[in-house]
Amino acid sequence: MVAKTPNIKERRIRILLTLFLLDKTRPHNIFDDTIKKVFSLPSDSPRTRGTLRQMLADEVIKKDETLYRITNVGMSELALSFPFVRFMEMQWDGLYRILSYEVPENKRKLRDSLRREISGWGFGPWHRSFWVTPHPIVADLRALITNTPYESYVQMFEGKTVVGDEKILLEKVWDTPKIEMGYKVLFREWHEVLSKENLSSGEKLSKIFSLYTNMLKIDPGLPAELVGEKWIGREAYDIFVEMKGILLQVK
Repeated sequence: MVAKTPNIKERRIRILLTLFLLDKTRPHNIFDDTIKKVFSLPSDSPRTRGTLRQMLADEVIKKDETLYRITNVGMSELALSFPFVRFMEMQWDGLYRILSYEVPENKRKLRDSLRREISGWGFGPWHRSFWVTPHPIVADLRALITNTPYESYVQMFEGKTVVGDEKILLEKVWDTPKIEMGYKVLFREWHEVLSKENLSSGEKLSKIFSLYTNMLKIDPGLPAELVGEKWIGREAYDIFVEMKGILLQVK
């Protein structure tokens, strides 16, 4: 079976995620053979070079000679696909964004398209046609819907909790116990990978990265102000960084 060629958005996000997970504070050679294999980066082709030129123009990455690093602008773009990264350093402003959209059944394709566009924005279902996220995505939503067919069907509000237990809200909207269980399963899978003596260090890290990426896709990226500093998602990130540091050095 021939592997699907990633589109421009997929290439951008994969490059940004790699630069973040490698270490966002310093530049990296994304064309290094080991890094390309571990993080499933696109090959050094005219298409990839074109993507990098556009990313530099958009200021989502910076180039230091032959090395690349992710910028704060790049972190914001990455957070729209992997919301977990947003509150790694950024402090939550305490506001919830409440999205309401009711697209008629005869415009199902439009509705499905909107859902795909916002699928990585940390939204959780609150009530019928109402979705909630703690992420500051008002400007992104405005850019997405303005002067488009979406505009007639979408409304958004911002607000704070004034009455009610936020723990109940977390469990109802984002099903935090299920997310915790997902991370516990991930830890067991990581342990199984590390225990396989027939895999090289690079192969182990590649599998670990793939498993981690799958989990990050469903993590809504809730801020520490809601889930606490010892949230299992942050623990998973710290463990990944430790494993990456060891496995990238072992040949």
